[in-house]
Amino acid sequence: MKVFISHSTGDEGLANKLVSYLEAEGLDVWYDKREILPGDNWADKIAQGLRESDAMVVLMTPSTLGSDFVRRDIDYALSQKPFKRRLIPVLVGDSDDFPRDRIPWIFDHLQMIRVRENGGNEEQLKQIARLLKDAA
Repeated sequence: MKVFISHSTGDEGLANKLVSYLEAEGLDVWYDKREILPGDNWADKIAQGLRESDAMVVLMTPSTLGSDFVRRDIDYALSQKPFKRRLIPVLVGDSDDFPRDRIPWIFDHLQMIRVRENGGNEEQLKQIARLLKDAA
């Protein structure tokens, strides 16, 4: 299973940590910082990454809520059969920092994982890996 990591540019530290953990757990991860090289058409590369992936982890932070790109990633995953039960939202930080009306509606119907702003602990990362493996 290939896992697409959707995140905003301000969340690269956590995204890097998550990618490293998931790969150590034996999962194949599509991560834009490795897959998009200088001179590449980034929109084409992201579209290719989405087509090649079977699951998605969305890192939701207050800054992500305003990202049209992350919203498009979520919309794509919702429209594709391979992503059924394989869209995992990860809420990063204090839930009081998230305006309720800005969180995508679908997240009310999905198991959401909450992690601390510093990237969560190993148990939270393990939970993400376990959910992905169980959905495989």
